[in-house]
Formats: sequence, C-alpha cells, structure tokens
Amino acid sequence: MNLSLCDIVPPLRWTAPSQVEPIASDPGLPDAWWQALPIDRACAAVGTAQVASRLADLTAACWSHLILGDILPLLRFTHPRESLQTPGQRERVHAIFTEVLERLLATEHQPEQAPAAAVPPAVPERPLPEIIDEIFAELDDRQRAIARDRLYADPSQPGEAGQRATLDELAQRFSVTRERIRQIERDLREHVEQWLTTPQAAPLTAHLSWLRSRLGSAAPIDDLAAAVPWHRTELTTLGIPAWRFVRSLLTGYEQVDGWLVAGGAEELREKTRQLFADGPKPLEEAVSMVAQLGIREDVAERWLGSIPQLRVLGGHVVPWPRNLADKVEAVLSVAGAPLSPEEIQERIGEDHSAAGIRTQLTSDQRFIRLDRNKYGLRRWGGEEYLGIREMIVREIERAGGEAPVNAIVDRITSRYDVSESSVRAYAGGPGFERTQRGWIRVAQQEPAEPYHPRRDVSLTRRCFRSRDGRWWHRIDVNAEHLRGSGSPLPTGFAAYLGMSPGGQLTAAAAWGGVVISWHNQPTIGSIRPLLAECRAKEGDHVFLTVSDGKLLTRFLPAAAPTLPPLNQALHLIGYTAPVASEADGLRLIGARIGLPEGATREQILERLRERGDRDILQHFT
Repeated sequence: MNLSLCDIVPPLRWTAPSQVEPIASDPGLPDAWWQALPIDRACAAVGTAQVASRLADLTAACWSHLILGDILPLLRFTHPRESLQTPGQRERVHAIFTEVLERLLATEHQPEQAPAAAVPPAVPERPLPEIIDEIFAELDDRQRAIARDRLYADPSQPGEAGQRATLDELAQRFSVTRERIRQIERDLREHVEQWLTTPQAAPLTAHLSWLRSRLGSAAPIDDLAAAVPWHRTELTTLGIPAWRFVRSLLTGYEQVDGWLVAGGAEELREKTRQLFADGPKPLEEAVSMVAQLGIREDVAERWLGSIPQLRVLGGHVVPWPRNLADKVEAVLSVAGAPLSPEEIQERIGEDHSAAGIRTQLTSDQRFIRLDRNKYGLRRWGGEEYLGIREMIVREIERAGGEAPVNAIVDRITSRYDVSESSVRAYAGGPGFERTQRGWIRVAQQEPAEPYHPRRDVSLTRRCFRSRDGRWWHRIDVNAEHLRGSGSPLPTGFAAYLGMSPGGQLTAAAAWGGVVISWHNQPTIGSIRPLLAECRAKEGDHVFLTVSDGKLLTRFLPAAAPTLPPLNQALHLIGYTAPVASEADGLRLIGARIGLPEGATREQILERLRERGDRDILQHFT
C-alpha cells in the first residue's frame, strides 16, 4: 500500500502544518508521517488504534465544523449515515476511524477486489456550471425566478441586485398566494436534494467536500466566490454566478457580516475572544492560536479584526473593551513605551478627545506621568514627572538640602523634555533662595493657609447637604461616564473634601480605590463599575461624597417624564418621597442648599439662581 494518511483525509492537505504538527506528532513515528509514511507502515509501527486516535484528535481540534464524510470520504461507503453527521463524542469517532483503517488495511491482501472507495476525478469530464444548469433545465420561468430571486439570492447585498425577495413580493409578481410560493420553494429544495444523490452529482459533491476543507471554520464570503474560477461563471438557467448556488449547499455554515462561519458565528467569536482574555498577544502568536479553532492562517488576521471587543494594534491582538481607561492601558501595553495623550488618541482612533484621555491618565492609578507630556504604565516603574518646580525640590532634597543651579538644570533637562530656560526661571522664582555659596535651597515658608475657593460648597451648583450635615455632589450620567471617563468636580466641593490645587486623595470604593486629583481642575476617576452594576443609562444620577476615606454613593434613575414638576425638582436634589405642597418642597430644597430654617420662597429661588441650578429652577414658575 502506498497511500499516506493525507491521501485518504483531504483536510490534511489544506490545514496548515503548524496546526497539524502539535496534535498528530507521535514519538513512535517520523516527522510529518501523515504525508511521508504509508498508512500500513504507520499502523504497523504504533498500531491502527493509535493512528486512528491521532486522526480523532485532529478532527476534534481542527475539523469539528466538517461532516465526517468530508474528513474521511471512505465513510460514505462504510458508514453512510454517520458520514453525514458532524463529529460527536470522541470515543465514537475514534472507533469508526479505527474500523475504517482496519478495513482499508485488509484490502491490501485482496488485490483482486476493487478499492472500497474510488476517488472522484480532480477535474470532471464536463464543466461543473454545465452540470449544475441541468438541475434547472426543466423548470418553468416561475420556478427559475423563485430560485434566482429567493433561494439563491445573495444576503450580503441588501438593496442591490441579488437581494432576497420576500414571499409577498413573489406572490404579487405571479398573482398567487404566499403559501403557493412557499410550496414551490420547498419543492425546489427537494428537487435539488434528490439530484445530489444521483451519480451525476458526484463531481459537485466531491467539490463541496474539498470546499469545506478549504474554507475551514470561518472564511470571508469573497473566498467562496474566488475559490475556483468557475464559481464566478454565470449559470445560464438562472442568470446568477455559480458560487451563489454552491453557497446554498454548504449546510452548517452561517453567513454573518461578510463571513461564512461553520456552526454558530457568535460561539466562534466568543471562543476567539477567550483566547485573549489574559491580555495582548503578538500577531504571529495570535494567528497560530486562532488556527487551533479551524481558521486558516491566511485569513486569521482578517477574522481577528472582525471580532467585536478585539483589535489588531501595533502588531498585536488586544482585548478592546468599551472602557476608555482599559483602551488606554491596551495601547500603552502594546507600545511598550511612554506616549502622549495625542498619540494615544490617534492609536485608539475613536471618538475620544485628547482631553478626556488626559483625564484618564491623571486620575487612574494604573498610569504614571513620565515626562512633560508622556505617560506610561505604573507597573513599568520609573520616576514620576511632577512638574518643574517639584522636580527642582526633589533634586535639592537628594543633594542634601542645597545644590548648584547648573547641576539641577543638567539633571532635569537630560531626563525630561523641558527647556533649560524654564528650569532656570523656576529656580530663580518664588519658593527658592540662594545660599552663601551661590547654590539654591527651598525657601523657608510660613505654614500654608487652608485653600478658600471662590464659591463655598453651599453656593456650588449640584451640591446638596444631607440631614447628617454631609455635602453630596450630583453627577448626571452621560456617554463618557458610561465609557469609563472621569468627571470634573466643582472647586467648592473639592475644597469641602479638604483638597487644594495640586492635591490628590484616594477614596476607597467597593470596586477599588477611586482617585480624586486637582491639577487644572478637580477631577474624580471613573465610576463605571458602579454604573455597570446599576445598569445606568444616560440621564441617570449618581450622588457622591467622601467620608472617613470612603467613597459614598447613591444611584438614582432619571425621573419619569410624567412626574409633577415639583417632584422632578426634588428628584434633582436626591429626594424621592411625596410632599404635601410646594411650600414643603421648597423648604426641603432650602435645607439641602444650606439656607437656614424659615427662608422664603424668593430667597430659595434666588439662591438656586446664584448657584446656577437652572435645571431645578425650570420646574418653578
């Protein structure tokens, strides 16, 4: 016998060696034995059951989307019923393969008998489009129209030629009922299925077997049209390209978003996403990983680029969540070097502003500022860029309390993207003084007075006092919050929390630490975990404050449009219980915005105007 396993298992000819080798290799057999070694010698070396076991493993790992008859065509003759099924339990598949190999080996001692399975000719005696046309040659015009415009229409071309006609459209065109069209369609399917069982269909069924192996578990629909030249040939009887008819015969494939996917498309997408749950992978490694799912290496990168929540970025495949901070982390992980907010924005390539990205970088503890306009991942290590003045102070402290200006300038400008003139200007400015030998040191300063904002928290928009005396700030949820962006805080509320410009505090929350920092303006980091837990939508509200180092929050869905105006106003201060009158409602509002008991209606409305709470004011005439 001079047949190798490749000769009787067509998918082995089209599956990448990098997929086959880890599964099929056997210590008792030479490299690539499935191509180079006759089956009888392989079975003699390790046993027929072991050869069948390797084939069963390959079937489970690479060809689970194929029917068994396409994997081992001999099964069409030895196990006709099983040959039409996709692989099931491995033990059953192994047993069937073992039986077929044993029967094949037995024929070696019976040369007078014809081979159990004749391999169809690679090139049929007549062109396949001509053979296919015979299926429809005897149909009438109505049957051909239903076949052309409904059965074999191209679902990937909405609104263009090839769009699938509806039952109503065809019924109206031929002046019959919808049920009559449905019946004709059913009869046509049965007509084709019956023809496929005839000897005349052998070249086409052989082609379908090859085609399944060629397509793998997922392939662009364009690959089907271009698989062989005759696929683009127009069928004379139907006036459509032959590949559209062939597509209908590929049972088990789903056409989704320009792809043919064996089995469930979403299931294969989820399996693909799970491969990258641990983080970015180099593209070459990622291609090999998805090849284990039965996806050809030559289309693997396109497949990866089509998966929601995955992105091919900088030669890597990265998980691509909706959270902006996670996207920033992915970009930096792939870059492996600090980037500016503008560079990160360009690589993300979505509707996120550089300012929003900068907010994430400054408010999330995963990131560290490593230069004047460069940020990296804190896990990389490195010294944080603090600003020119703070770095001068750091250099003076390292030098023991005083240092030469030239030495400070050299050290800072050699490490960071700042100019010499800027460093000298800061060194000669407030906060530093000269020593007797001409060096500089940090100037003696009077104890800093507490920061006093221009507006007290009681005069700050969207800030409200609870009955226990704590002040809360209301955040109105928008799309940026839902994507994971941070939020600006009013200076009056930040000062109430004990902060001042340049300061930072971390408040403990159920999902981890939330950073509140004050650079150009106070900013709180992402509260997306809370929003996700509450299933928040745009227009909902979150009230928050910090107490004893903990972030306290209260989620409140948006008020129903049918709520009376007074109750809508109270909803915006976080009060949802019913009230007896407008006077009682105004009294509650007055207390929440810091007014004393007994404040008049006009005083309360005036305070709301002064604070800028126009959303509350609009509910009072």
